[in-house]
Amino acid sequence: MSQVLADIWLCKDPSSPFYKKVAYYSMEVAIDQSLKTYSGGLGYLSGSHLRSAFSLKQNMLGISLLWSYGYYTQTRSSNNEMRVEYINHLYPFLKPLDEVFTVIVSGHKVKVKAFLLEPETFESAPVFFLSTDIEENDPISRTITRRLYDANVSTKIAQSIILGVGGAKLLEILEIKPDVYHMNEGHALPLAFYLYSKNHRVEEVVNNLVFTTHTPELAGNEEHELKLLEAMNFFCGLPMEEVKHISHINGTSMNYTLTALRLSRKANGVSKMHGEVANKMWSTHDSICDIISITNAQNKEYWADKTLEKAFFENNITGLVKRKKELKEELFKVVADQTGKLFDPKILTIVWARRFAGYKRPALLLRDLGRFEKLVNNKEFPVQVIWAGKPYPEDYDSISTFNYIQSITSGLDNCAVLTGYELALSGLLKKGADIWLNNPRITREASGTSGMSAAMNGTINLSAMDGWVPEFAKNNINGFYLSPLSIDLKVEEQDSIDYSNLMKMMEENVVPTFYKNPEKWMNMMKQSMKDVYPKFDSNRMAREYYEKLY
Repeated sequence: MSQVLADIWLCKDPSSPFYKKVAYYSMEVAIDQSLKTYSGGLGYLSGSHLRSAFSLKQNMLGISLLWSYGYYTQTRSSNNEMRVEYINHLYPFLKPLDEVFTVIVSGHKVKVKAFLLEPETFESAPVFFLSTDIEENDPISRTITRRLYDANVSTKIAQSIILGVGGAKLLEILEIKPDVYHMNEGHALPLAFYLYSKNHRVEEVVNNLVFTTHTPELAGNEEHELKLLEAMNFFCGLPMEEVKHISHINGTSMNYTLTALRLSRKANGVSKMHGEVANKMWSTHDSICDIISITNAQNKEYWADKTLEKAFFENNITGLVKRKKELKEELFKVVADQTGKLFDPKILTIVWARRFAGYKRPALLLRDLGRFEKLVNNKEFPVQVIWAGKPYPEDYDSISTFNYIQSITSGLDNCAVLTGYELALSGLLKKGADIWLNNPRITREASGTSGMSAAMNGTINLSAMDGWVPEFAKNNINGFYLSPLSIDLKVEEQDSIDYSNLMKMMEENVVPTFYKNPEKWMNMMKQSMKDVYPKFDSNRMAREYYEKLY
C-alpha cells in the first residue's frame, strides 16, 4: 500500500516553502455537500484549508473520522418544529484501503478501516477518513464513528482515541512520516501520548506537534477525569505518574486545550482578537507554548460566485445588479419550497445563518416583537429575514430557540426559517443575502468565517465587532458594525444595549441606504468584495500556517 501512496504528497520540490510534510488532524471536515463529515464552523474552516493546500500544492494530508450518520439530518416534524434524524450515508467515491488495524479502547481491540479522499475528487489535499463502523467490530465499537460529537461521554473520548491514535497508526502502516503533526482543536490529543509512547522523549513530541485552539470559553474546552481517560486507554498504556509529569497536571482531571498547549511547540488562536483572549485565558498556567494568531479564512475559489466576481473585476455595475438579483431568486426558490412563502428580490433581505448557540443570539432581532413586525411589514421599505442553522442535537435550549423563531414568524410573509443548513444551503444564503447578520456577545466568537464568504458574494456584513470582524471592518464603508460593549456588563445588559443599537442601525442606516441611496449601497458592496480578498481568502491562511506555525 505504501507504494500505491508514494506520490500522495502534492509538492515534489525540496526547495519549495511548502515541502515540509504536515498531517492535519481535524474531527470534522467540510469539503463537499455530498460528504457529510462536519457540523459547522470548524469543518468549514478545515475544508477551506485543505482546498487551499491543494491549490498551493502544499505537502499536507488530512486525518479525520468517517461519520456514518454525519452530524445529523435536520428536518421538520408535522407541526413544523425541528426534527433530528440519523441517516446512514454511503460514499462510493472514497477509496477503501486494504489494511484493517487495531486500536485499543477501554481494553477492547477496536478494528479501524481507512478510506482515502483522493485530491482530484474535490480538489483538496488528500484526506484519510477512519471508520469503526465495519463488520469486523462488535455493535458498541461500531457506534464510535457513527455520530459526530456523540453526547455520550465515553463515546466522545473513544472518538478522540480513534482520531489521534488511529491516525498515527495508519500513517505508520502506510510508511508516511510527517514532519509536523497539526491538531486542529484538542480532539486528537491522544496523538501526543501515542507519539510519546514510542521513545518517551517529550522534547521530540513537542518539536513535532502544533496546535490550533478555536474556543475562547473555558467551559467550551473539553475536560475529563484522569481515571476515566486512563481506563479508556487515552494515554496508550502510559503510567499515570508519567502522564501527569509530562502534562504538568497536579489535579485529578485533564483539560484537552491546556494539555495540548503544554505538549506542542507552538499554538495559534484564529483571529488577532482571539489570540489576545487565548493568551490572557491561559496566562496563569505554567509550561504552555507560545500562542500566536493566524486569522481564519475561507476559500474564494469554492465560495465566490464566478459571474458576480467577473462583473466586480470589470466594474460592471449593471452586471453586478443583474447577477445579485439572480442569486436572490435562486435562494428564494428554496424559501418557497420549504415554507411556501414567495420572497421578492427587490426587497432588502437579511440572513442570520450559522450554528444555533445561545451566545450567537439568533433571536436577538425578536426581543420587541412589535418593533420587529413594524420593520419587516413597512409598506414603503419592507424587509425580508431568513434564519438557518443547526443546533447541537442535545442542546435543547437552542432547539427551543429555533422552534420559537419558527413559531413566532410563521404568520409573517417576509420571514422564513430554513432547515438543512449545510454547505449547499450556506452557499445559497451567502450569495442571495443583501445583509449578513452576525450578532454574538463579543469575545465569545473566536473567529467566525461565514461573513467572509458572504462578502465574497457582494453581501454586506452587519456585525458585532468580534472574531475576525475588527480586522476587516470599515463602518459605513464596507459594512455596518455595532460599537463594542464592555464585557464586564451583565449578559442581560449586553443583550439589551446591543439590541437597541442593532435596531437603530437597521432603521436609521441599513434600510434607508438600501432603498434611498443605491449608489452608496453599491459602493459598500464593492468595497466589501475588495477588502475581503486576498486577506480573508484561505490561500493567505494556508501560507501563514507554513510560515508561522510549521
